[in-house]
Amino acid sequence: MEQQAVWLAACPIAELEAGWGETALLAGRQIALLKDDDAHAFAIDAEDPHTGAMVMARGIMGSRGGAPTIASPLHKEVYDLRTGRSLSHPGYSVRVYATRVVGGMLEVEVPA
Repeated sequence: MEQQAVWLAACPIAELEAGWGETALLAGRQIALLKDDDAHAFAIDAEDPHTGAMVMARGIMGSRGGAPTIASPLHKEVYDLRTGRSLSHPGYSVRVYATRVVGGMLEVEVPA
């Protein structure tokens, strides 16, 4: 059976600073919210897959080969923000969540 998902309001998109992450607690999950210079928002698990620390919102945003990325602030593993796939350590990945903006509010799709 497929798990249901719901859209939850996280914060006004205007309150996210480009290139700087914030963490939101949505449906019992710590989710890192990030915005690039084009005001596109990304949502990923806040947990660093390599260490288990809840630090991904403090990662360093960038790009590699046209893909938006985040580097873990602890060991600098780089993850594709679109897929969650590690670009530096095969076998590691971070969960990504769909985002949308409705009426100026950033919403994140999370499992119900």
